Amino acid sequence: MLETKKKYYSVQEVAEILGISKQTLLRYEKRGFFPKARRNPINGWREYTWNDVQRLKKILGRE
Repeated sequence: MLETKKKYYSVQEVAEILGISKQTLLRYEKRGFFPKARRNPINGWREYTWNDVQRLKKILGRE
């Protein structure tokens, strides 16, 4: 598992932690199953905190 001391995680990292594909994570967000991720103000990429990852795990029932 990835280190929990990182400030932000990428879509790919979060998908790996959750055991789903990057495309599935993005699809779930688009359909409203997952809350929208924070966006980096400079490049617009999605960023997730460790708390976000834990919340997504809970939604998937993978605590």
